[in-house]
Amino acid sequence: MIGMAILQPVVALAAWTMVMWFWLYGTRIPALSAAKVDPDDLVHDPTKGLDQVLPPQVMWKAHNYNHLHEAPTVFYAVAIVLALVGAGDGLNAQIAWAYVVLRVIHSLIQATVNKVMARFAVFALSSFCLMFLVARAVLVMF
Repeated sequence: MIGMAILQPVVALAAWTMVMWFWLYGTRIPALSAAKVDPDDLVHDPTKGLDQVLPPQVMWKAHNYNHLHEAPTVFYAVAIVLALVGAGDGLNAQIAWAYVVLRVIHSLIQATVNKVMARFAVFALSSFCLMFLVARAVLVMF
């Protein structure tokens, strides 16, 4: 179908988000057990959160999982619009793939070494990809 190639990176990023979900809980649950934290106790103390009781390396995965629900939501919407109007092939699909690759790299940096400037550089590049796709959608729609 014409214009649908852009949906492949959409599905790829959604799948990556699920990988991060498994990584998040695969590290969080053992860390909660090791720290002997009762999650129900956290609900009753507004001054405590998981960021205060678990090691930063554990929380980095959770923070990244949350980040995958922020700017990527714009990516999902604009990619679907481009697909619906038949403009999801060619350069738009290539830029969408670049966006996904950069978001995966961002995740890997944040979840492992969490170097802020490296994360920011990759995030900025991914944001430029997203801005390009939004601009292309604007041109097609208006």
